[in-house]
Amino acid sequence: MTASQRRGTWPAATVVAHVVLALLTVLTLAGVQHLGAELWQISAAAGAAVLLHVGAVVAHRRPWAGYAIGALGMLVLVTMPSLSWSPSMLPSAVCFPMTLWRLTSRVSVRSSVAALAVAALGVVLTELVAWARLPSDSSGWTRLVEGGLLMLAVGGVWLAALLIRRRREADRRAESERLAAAVADERAGIRRDLHDVIAHTVTVMVARIEAAAVTTADPATRRELGDIAEAGRDAHQGLRAMLATLGPVGAAPRADPRPGQVPISLDALPDLVASAASPLHAVTFAEVGERRPLSLSAEVAAVRTVQEGITNALRHLEPPVEVTVRLRWARAELVVEVCDDGGKALRDVGSPGTGLMGIEERVRTAGGTLSIDDGDEGWVLRTRLPTKEGA
Repeated sequence: MTASQRRGTWPAATVVAHVVLALLTVLTLAGVQHLGAELWQISAAAGAAVLLHVGAVVAHRRPWAGYAIGALGMLVLVTMPSLSWSPSMLPSAVCFPMTLWRLTSRVSVRSSVAALAVAALGVVLTELVAWARLPSDSSGWTRLVEGGLLMLAVGGVWLAALLIRRRREADRRAESERLAAAVADERAGIRRDLHDVIAHTVTVMVARIEAAAVTTADPATRRELGDIAEAGRDAHQGLRAMLATLGPVGAAPRADPRPGQVPISLDALPDLVASAASPLHAVTFAEVGERRPLSLSAEVAAVRTVQEGITNALRHLEPPVEVTVRLRWARAELVVEVCDDGGKALRDVGSPGTGLMGIEERVRTAGGTLSIDDGDEGWVLRTRLPTKEGA
């Protein structure tokens, strides 16, 4: 049964419970009247029963008000002169534990403890009044037994309500944490996808435009291409600022990139490298050794390493730039290297990005290692990934 179905059946069950208790109370009062109770006593008991039922109804919306009304009804039953019958024997008295249950499930633990203390005090008062009314030749052990049972009943209701409340709170916290984790993972995935696809494409586009501006003979065209390249760099910076609002990249990387992204197959690397080349950017690809089977996460990490290495070289170095991509296969591992010659000079591109953090997370998830070394002429981005034979 779902939560909505339970909410739908709860009012009907409550109405049935109130009707049954009210009918049993009427029968009980009729029996007491038959034993000789006066009309005012029956009327007072009936009024107390009405207060108990009203309190149980009010407690669903206003727990403290309902509890106070129920406690008043019990007080009337306790202090009313009777024919030696215990107020707890009136069926409508069950409504009072119902108000305690509702209050405990809605208010703070400290407040519920105060309500429990009031209920316990009521039990003590009930038994003291009953004890005082006992004939002198009667034994009082029945009062002690009844008082103990009532204490157990009140304490059991309170404890059960408290345990159920804490379980529901734990379920709500777990659900909130699950939703928060799902949202964070989705945001990190979107951020990584945008960085891996859009940022790389914009960087390559700007590099090719700059190369075209240098090689063209028309000054007007050169200026126009320079303006376009500058707009591309601005768009790249804006994209980075937008990605920063999506949170850190430390969430678990996706093992299966979404359709429409840069291909993750190693077979696509030659085309990926060729697309980044221009007259001012010599980007070459070399593969040494016999290919070995890789896990999907390792293949994704290899492709993204190449992509990030090329992107960083084109973005951070003044052309002309030479970039070499190497894949070196061994039985146990694949070594992916992206090397640059340092270019003409370093560019001032503002604050560092987080692409390498994402690549490092991918590589670590695939069981590999990532290192960045300052080579003889430029930088070397090196990733070591285990093959399935070496895993």
